[in-house]
Amino acid sequence: MSVSTQRFTPEFKEEAVKQVTERGYSVAEVAARLGVSSHSLYKWVKAVTPDNSEKQAAELIEAKSEILRLKAQLRRTEEERDILKKAARYFARESE
Repeated sequence: MSVSTQRFTPEFKEEAVKQVTERGYSVAEVAARLGVSSHSLYKWVKAVTPDNSEKQAAELIEAKSEILRLKAQLRRTEEERDILKKAARYFARESE
């Protein structure tokens, strides 16, 4: 039993990918309807999907800087709270 490799035109591949990316159909559904393997369709989708690694790296850096900013703000807020607690104790003793 020989395995034949079926060739698909670029137009066919493009239309199959559009059904997944633009029309929202699942890869399994489109693959079954068109008679192609899910594996092939996943490869076609991946081939036209832009690499988001740079965007993800930028978002990661932005998230880390936001975390650092929020940690600094939390530290300042805790210091202010502690000062207010000490002042409240001081004035509570003074009024006795």
